[in-house]
Amino acid sequence: MRKRLLHLLAALGIAVTGAVTADMVAPSPAAADACYTWNRTLREGTSGSDVAELQVRLAGWVASGENLAIDGSFGPATARALKRFQSAYGLAADGIAGNGVYSKIYALQDADCTPIHFSYAEMDDNCGANNFSGGKVDATTAKRNTLRMMWQLEAMRRKLGDRPMVVSISFRSVSCNASVGGASNSRHMYGQATDFSTRSGPTLCQMYHAAKTSGFEEILGPGYPGHNDHTHVANDSTRTWSAPNC
Repeated sequence: MRKRLLHLLAALGIAVTGAVTADMVAPSPAAADACYTWNRTLREGTSGSDVAELQVRLAGWVASGENLAIDGSFGPATARALKRFQSAYGLAADGIAGNGVYSKIYALQDADCTPIHFSYAEMDDNCGANNFSGGKVDATTAKRNTLRMMWQLEAMRRKLGDRPMVVSISFRSVSCNASVGGASNSRHMYGQATDFSTRSGPTLCQMYHAAKTSGFEEILGPGYPGHNDHTHVANDSTRTWSAPNC
């Protein structure tokens, strides 16, 4: 009987020890993201290409009329944008990019680095050519400009209650732009403009107002000549906001 009890206690000891050991084993590192993986914590004062990658994804989390520079330098503006992003997704708004921020970004992006609710296929119709060629900049630059813009649109979509936003046109080549009567200086030819149709979940006016805090300098909507059936947003060097009917 005593021997059996000792065997039982020994077995229990092994079981308990095994459980403790298992709990103390460090979790395996997360698999690298298919698009981009951050390998350090970022905060004010840090700089580098990883900061620039973060800034692209924060470009739509600015104050009204503000534009976030993609310069690889983590300054006060980047910290403010990060805090807004954190608040919008239920994270502690401390302005520091760590595992929680990166996990949320990984969940929001596809393998080609586009945000999950927008794709290059929506942006490159180009009068049926389905590419980013023939614009005022080379195709690589136009595609890079479009990526930044899509992250601004992802932020805009979040602010509008995650309702679908239907793209009617985005990139246009010079010839495509001319064929549809586009302005000679249209940002569509740079991969820096997108138009949204009335088939979107939010109204045209709701999208117009949300764009103001999403980093866009050119926002046109109902009441502006030729814009009663869509809302136009674009990145530009000067600000033009007009939608008299909103």
